[in-house]
Amino acid sequence: MRRLTTTALAALTASSLAFGLTACEDTQESGSRKSESKARNSNYDQLVARQPAHTGSYSPTRETKNFWIDTWMKSPNKLSYVYIQNANGEYGYVIFKGLPVSYCVSLLPPEVKTPADFGESTGDLLVQGPSMDGTYSSGSNCNTLYGRDASTGAYVEFSIGQNQSYFLYDKPLDLPQFKDATPMGPSRIEDVKDSTR
Repeated sequence: MRRLTTTALAALTASSLAFGLTACEDTQESGSRKSESKARNSNYDQLVARQPAHTGSYSPTRETKNFWIDTWMKSPNKLSYVYIQNANGEYGYVIFKGLPVSYCVSLLPPEVKTPADFGESTGDLLVQGPSMDGTYSSGSNCNTLYGRDASTGAYVEFSIGQNQSYFLYDKPLDLPQFKDATPMGPSRIEDVKDSTR
């Protein structure tokens, strides 16, 4: 008897929820909105039926991501060669131990939860959290990058934008446009030729 009562109660609850959701949907969408929403959903269903998403047996994106991991996340002594081009088309370069990092990169999530009082109720708000240096970063300095010089360990910083761009490689390149590139940091290519790569 108890099982029958439980089953009947569950069925009644499910049908009440379904009726309540339908009623709620009807009050929220009516007239032309409901008609357009129905047309949009019907159109989407037809397109999916005619053109279902394809599946693949190989992902070039995942392969390239793994290549990045294998290139940069296997050795703490990996060097990066950054060629910087100015507005006149001239090149300079810096050599970093590891990758250059943007000021927008943080070791901590940029937001933190904080309790908030909304009058009759309370909850949490996401607000900007402080950086590890005790300051608040706005994320507006993403064009400035910095890193550790490969041979001296000196701090080196550069910016991009305003007709200045950079090209990053994991080894020095012998390309014609880089032939006259001048060092813009303490390290020269000759200084690190025998370094771990």
